[in-house]
Amino acid sequence: MEKKVLWRVIVIVAVVAAAVWSLWPPSEKIHWGLDLEGGVHLVLQVQTDDAIKAELDDAAQRLVSFAADEGIDLGATDVDAENFRFSVEVPADTDREGLDDIIGRAFPDYDVTRAGTSWILAFKPNIERLIRDQAVRQGLETINNRVDEFGVAEPVIQRQGIEGDRILIQLPGVDDPERVKRIIKSTAFLEFKEVMQGPAPDRPSLLAGYAGLPPSDGEVMSGNRTGFAGEVLGRSYYLVKKSSIITGRDLRSARRSQDEYGMPNVQFDLVPSAADKFGEYTSSHIGTPMAIVLDGNVMSAPTIRAKITDSGVIEGNYSVEEAEDLALILRAGALPATMVYLEERTVGPSLGHDSVVRGIRAAVAGLILVMVFMMIYYQLSGLNANVALMINLVILMGAMAYFGATLTLPGIAGVILTIGMAVDANVLIFERIREELGVGKTVRSAIETGFSRAFGTILDANLTTLIAALFLFQFGTGPVKGFAVTLSIGIFASVFTAVFVSRTIYMIMLAGRDRVQTLSI
Repeated sequence: MEKKVLWRVIVIVAVVAAAVWSLWPPSEKIHWGLDLEGGVHLVLQVQTDDAIKAELDDAAQRLVSFAADEGIDLGATDVDAENFRFSVEVPADTDREGLDDIIGRAFPDYDVTRAGTSWILAFKPNIERLIRDQAVRQGLETINNRVDEFGVAEPVIQRQGIEGDRILIQLPGVDDPERVKRIIKSTAFLEFKEVMQGPAPDRPSLLAGYAGLPPSDGEVMSGNRTGFAGEVLGRSYYLVKKSSIITGRDLRSARRSQDEYGMPNVQFDLVPSAADKFGEYTSSHIGTPMAIVLDGNVMSAPTIRAKITDSGVIEGNYSVEEAEDLALILRAGALPATMVYLEERTVGPSLGHDSVVRGIRAAVAGLILVMVFMMIYYQLSGLNANVALMINLVILMGAMAYFGATLTLPGIAGVILTIGMAVDANVLIFERIREELGVGKTVRSAIETGFSRAFGTILDANLTTLIAALFLFQFGTGPVKGFAVTLSIGIFASVFTAVFVSRTIYMIMLAGRDRVQTLSI
């Protein structure tokens, strides 16, 4: 065998061997998509207005706190989320230059206007859009973290539209969709707050000493009152500080645990900076209650007995699964805003299995019919095309396994389309060879010229298809992406097998023969 033929054979064998190594075993290397394995399809809308209001509320409290640190006492604050602004009452004897300095340093994203004793801080242009975009991006990141913690293989989590507020989620193989939906949607915003008054059985008795209204720096929150066995006895009301001691952002980790009675709870650890702050607060408030608040609900309000630094416990009427889910959510981080389900769809595993069977049958039937046609029409050259086609499929599946691509029902359609495209390239080459033989060229010359003249056409056709596939991948979702991935890999495999493998087979057939008079084509 000539050297130029030998090295081509070595390349082909190496490529096929690498593909088989990547693919084996197929049951572990090929991941099924939602439509084949079953699972959950969700479309959520991020309530970005909540993020706007949260930002304004936080800014108002920070301004009051920063001013107090500088010895400046401000009055009540009022948030107007619809107009992207908040106001604060500034007493007449206030150090206005000092307040201006605080606002300039700590609130660069706000424009300040003055109306009598009220100072109004409003978003500068484009800040509102930036906050909405950040809310969606943070929501995406948080959901990704939660799904990763839950252990779902090959999930699809992406934003719909370039600047949209919707998030597409596809979770193949999920057997408890309600639990997953609960974990994804939970805001899980954790706060530790100072208790100013309470607990009380109702709001009026709680605020009896405050003329029925909470003070400017306080707010009313409630939580379930439980018995020894965990039964709900009613609601308890608390007057708590608006500003938080620490929040869920300060957590380093969280895990399910249990108390001395075997009741499930959640144990958490704090980052060092928050541990110092928490230790300083608890050491100076021994004997006073502290509210542990989750999503606006008081989970418990234990009395501080000693200094607490880097760890603590969240108690509640939890089952083992609920405690496990809460720990998972806290580890993954809180959502920046609430989520609303716009679309929910569950695909059963039996339906997915049926799709797999039907898709494989269609692919096998298409493959057999194409191979039979090539053998009948192109005779022995058809065998050449069929060998190249089988190598094409091995390379395609091996590449999908190597890159961890997910096979969907449209992806199977992409495989079938790839079979047709691979054969189409061989048809172009064989017809060119026939034309060259028809004008009287020798077999060797006809083969050389046929491959050379067909290469440009094959390259143009596959390149334009590849461009379309790339656009489908970039802008498509879920199954469409699966089709684009399969088609793109198939294009590269088709060009390789049609141009390189088929030509090598012809070179092997002609090796050692000085003059070949005829060609079976």
